[in-house]
Amino acid sequence: MAELGLSRWTHPAVILVASDLSDLDRLMPHAFAQAVQTGARLLVLHVVASSEAMAIDAVGMPYYDPGSAVEFAAKSLETWCDLASRRGITCDAIVREGHAAQQVLAAARQFHADRILLGTRSRGKMSKLFLGSVAEQVLRSVNLPVMTVGPEAHLPVATTNPDRVVLHATTLREASRPSAALACQIASTLSARLILLHVLPSMEDMTRKGSPSGLEATALAELQSIADETRRGSTVTIDAFVLHGNPAIEILSEASDHQACLIVLAARQRSTLENLTRDRTIYKVLAHARCPVLTLREPQIVADDALVAHLATQA
Repeated sequence: MAELGLSRWTHPAVILVASDLSDLDRLMPHAFAQAVQTGARLLVLHVVASSEAMAIDAVGMPYYDPGSAVEFAAKSLETWCDLASRRGITCDAIVREGHAAQQVLAAARQFHADRILLGTRSRGKMSKLFLGSVAEQVLRSVNLPVMTVGPEAHLPVATTNPDRVVLHATTLREASRPSAALACQIASTLSARLILLHVLPSMEDMTRKGSPSGLEATALAELQSIADETRRGSTVTIDAFVLHGNPAIEILSEASDHQACLIVLAARQRSTLENLTRDRTIYKVLAHARCPVLTLREPQIVADDALVAHLATQA
């Protein structure tokens, strides 16, 4: 693992929580737990978009009223800041106007955030567009750990299930290997089993495209190689699976079947055309996962022991 940034990520001084206000109940319990463990200062950010600042006058005409929108957001965030204060946590509210993703990135730079916590919105088509323009832009633009808690993610509950599972879906690219090592470290801390998963196209698609025979065996051999490399010096049980089908569907299905407590993914840079399609695996997993998703930007993926410890208390 690279050591660059490890100290600040293991002992974060600032955790930036970006919220659209509707997800505060999901995000803040995670934020409080991490702040208590690390002594970090919380910054809770809400960005007021132009559409949120529209109001209606006495004769039914719309007009721009940013003051009311900002005041409402500030009061909502202050409620959580007061609760944090009663728990001995330093927490400040920030309300800004503009483009959500740009403001999140600007705040992360301005306040030297060491970690970002994001929520994702509902499953509707327009909400998915919001997810694509905010959560994905953030996680692809910062070399920081980004934890996302989706609308279907279960709230942390105590469990006696001895068979905890961390699921790491990999594309088998060389740059994704560090994320497997990170997933293994997390699994070790959780006393969990690690599942390495690679999804190939459906058999029908492979036949239609004339894919070479033996591709599944090749992929499984590569997964086993990653597993062998990852488990060195570790006692974690690692299982490797190669499946056929839609990657997002198979990842979510495996996570559900094994009751995974965490999904680990590695984000990578996309072309402009790919960004415009808004129909990617990571996009759907973030929107529909029933557990937290830890996403890190390739290739600079660094283990965060404090985050691992937090996940251990939440699993």
